[in-house]
Amino acid sequence: MKIRTILLAFIYITLFSCSPSKRFGSRTEEILIGYATYYGPGFHGNKTASGEVFDMYKMTCAHRTLSFGTILLVTNISNNKSVKVRVNDRGPFVKGVIIDLSMGAAKKIGLDGKEKVEIRIVLLGR
Repeated sequence: MKIRTILLAFIYITLFSCSPSKRFGSRTEEILIGYATYYGPGFHGNKTASGEVFDMYKMTCAHRTLSFGTILLVTNISNNKSVKVRVNDRGPFVKGVIIDLSMGAAKKIGLDGKEKVEIRIVLLGR
């Protein structure tokens, strides 16, 4: 009887203490600080790595590893302007740059394309 009670208690605790974890919680999580550049006219209308057609005016970006569809908040550290973007492409393929923004997103944070800017990326979800 005592063993049965202990066994049932163990099973009960095990079953109810395990719950599926969310991939993204309600908290935001800062994931990267680095440099951003943008891409636009030369790629407008071409297919992205995700298969969708690149529109340089949409709020999208390219990242090397984040899943397609991931939503990011990108903030220009020098002027504190932010933009929400969705990952739909792969890149950048330039040393020292962690994200390529669409031209539309870049303009929202004051990135004019002449140089890379230091940014903070916060993961918002999917």
